[in-house]
Amino acid sequence: MAMDAATIEQLIKEALPDAQVTIEDLRGDGDHYAAHVLSAAFAGKSRVQQHQMVYAALRGRMGNELHALALQTGVP
Repeated sequence: MAMDAATIEQLIKEALPDAQVTIEDLRGDGDHYAAHVLSAAFAGKSRVQQHQMVYAALRGRMGNELHALALQTGVP
């Protein structure tokens, strides 16, 4: 079962309300996305911690409905 880009964006913004989120469907199959997420909540966090915050926002959907997510994070 695939996810759409709008759902991914919504989940991230629910967890990180100030986030600027850009989602790209890499294959057109709803399973492989690239996401660029900027949030002030990432300040002082390592890249790994930032990615963990985004994965937590997806509420266990990584590896299930969402097969692959190329993730770039940063502070605005």
